[in-house]
Amino acid sequence: MRVLFAVLPLLAVAACASLSDRARDSLEQPGLEGTRFGLVVLTLEGHTLVSIRPDERFLPASNTKLFTVAAAFRRLGDMTQADPSQGTSLELVPNAEGPPTLVLVGRGDPVLIDGPDCVRDCLSDLADIVASAGIREIAGIVADETHFPHELWPPGWSHEDLTTRSGAPVSALTVNSNEMHVRVTPGAADGDAARIEWRDAAPGHILDGEIITSDDPDAEFDAMLSPAAAQTLVRLSGSINRTGPVVNLPVAVQDPANTAALRLKALLEARGIKTGAFVETRYRTGPGAALDSREEIEIARLLPPPLIENVAFLNKQSQNLHAELLLRRLGRVEGDGSRQAGLAIIEAMLAEAGAPRWAWDFSDGSGMSVYNRVTPAMVADFLLWTNRQPWAAAFRDTLPIGGVDGTLRRRFGGTSLEGRIFAKTGTLRGTNALSGFMLTKSGQVLVFAAFANERPTGGGSAITALDATLVAISETN
Repeated sequence: MRVLFAVLPLLAVAACASLSDRARDSLEQPGLEGTRFGLVVLTLEGHTLVSIRPDERFLPASNTKLFTVAAAFRRLGDMTQADPSQGTSLELVPNAEGPPTLVLVGRGDPVLIDGPDCVRDCLSDLADIVASAGIREIAGIVADETHFPHELWPPGWSHEDLTTRSGAPVSALTVNSNEMHVRVTPGAADGDAARIEWRDAAPGHILDGEIITSDDPDAEFDAMLSPAAAQTLVRLSGSINRTGPVVNLPVAVQDPANTAALRLKALLEARGIKTGAFVETRYRTGPGAALDSREEIEIARLLPPPLIENVAFLNKQSQNLHAELLLRRLGRVEGDGSRQAGLAIIEAMLAEAGAPRWAWDFSDGSGMSVYNRVTPAMVADFLLWTNRQPWAAAFRDTLPIGGVDGTLRRRFGGTSLEGRIFAKTGTLRGTNALSGFMLTKSGQVLVFAAFANERPTGGGSAITALDATLVAISETN
């Protein structure tokens, strides 16, 4: 019997090595030479099935959101109930010698919108309350974003992303996810300038530049967007196919709080209210800085939807701004609402989960920072830890489902993992990542963490290789 007990672990090691070798061969596809792959696959009992570079540090991209969302489940209590403390509000500053001033106060609500088709959490509802209160004139509007310290972008975000939807700046006062939309319509003939216009309201912002119409059947729309020094001018250039569709391009608002105040100003004016001469913004600079004491009278507050809805949305759609706002909301649990205070909550969670401190580094909550690092073993072990928590099922429900929804809706369709893989995607230049849970062909639940870093510029995505390898592992177990 002693011989049998000695042989069984060796057989398990041999089986792991064999499966790891096959997985390594599957990952190393033509065109991906030089890509550094990491992959760990575990059973729910913690047995290792695949181990490829388990302790090397990888850029996780949006796999970072796994930790932000898990920390929210761990520290924010019942997220299925609407929380009025997070609602955007209007405050009134009386003036005995003239019209009052309105203060628009943001508290990190990520889903406040002002579109004409809005049905809940609408900026227009605040304007309606002002009108119904009989206020016909105000001296001006102050946009207050002091709920969080003023830090529009975390360290390590790429400059080229800062004017795109992916790099929308972070502010406690956020409307329309801090996005505007440009519509580009091809001209009638080759060489004509395309028509460039705002698809929706973009108060305080100006469009500049030229996009040329092309008859080249291979022409693709290409626009470079860069804010001017004043952050109100958006420049575009490039080309669009003459027979192609109209393109709607999301552009990041560069001064979110000020833009929110301008949006409110327009809504008030549409209701016949004189809005005065000024729009100002109130910031809080520096972690730990004290909030200004005020004697303002709250006249209205919106009730945001339950946080669980947004947590599921940000994970399934990989919404960066919403993840950053969630990190700062975590930062108010025990701190000042800063990015650093939020990261301290994540660090405490990882210590509780037993993650080695050397195995991870985070600079943001979304995964846009190039300074983030994780090891595949740490991520897989952490996911295993989440599976033992009382919120395990709710956490897993926020993940995209292969072939079904979110960022995995076009992946794994027609394979044995369609509808059976629940995982967070991650993509940056040169990086692909996918970590989560999968239900194998035999019905076994496995935990996995897969990363591809240092992908050659001309090599294309590593997604196909990662997906094929996971499908093969599913069919083997």
